[in-house]
Amino acid sequence: MTDDLLSALSSLRATRWFTDRDVDDAVLHRVLAAARWTGSARNRQPWRFHTARDPATRAELSRCGAYAAHLTAAPVVLLLALDRTGADAEFDGGRVAQNIMLAAHLLGLGCCPVTFFPEDNARRATELAGLAAPWLVRTGIALGHPAPAPSGRSAIPTGRLPLADLWTGD
Repeated sequence: MTDDLLSALSSLRATRWFTDRDVDDAVLHRVLAAARWTGSARNRQPWRFHTARDPATRAELSRCGAYAAHLTAAPVVLLLALDRTGADAEFDGGRVAQNIMLAAHLLGLGCCPVTFFPEDNARRATELAGLAAPWLVRTGIALGHPAPAPSGRSAIPTGRLPLADLWTGD
């Protein structure tokens, strides 16, 4: 079982192309139920989740980041709002985002995170989620059933650096 889990972890890839098939509410609930168990500093759980399924909302969100265009193709965009009054909220937000993506992957969904920036774009994403301070939506996660990527060469590098290039120690 350990090797299967490690294989699942290392097989997570960003998915930017999705079929038209909707994401079942029961599957989305399982993803979020798993995510809510993510650890956080002092158990603050400084996150709230909002889903965007409406095509017009997803299109608006796709204009809130330099690399967010694929949000229009995803049947669901999960917006991650953080209460940034705690100094460690950004770190905890990264932890919960990774757990969301891993849960989605294990349930057969494709996903890809985006960052809404600059600050005006994060504020616009927050408004689209119907939230206000202290909440801020800086991260969105596209969720859906993966479709084949278009053929051709990607502008995004593939592969991973060897572990020997990443790890130093005694």
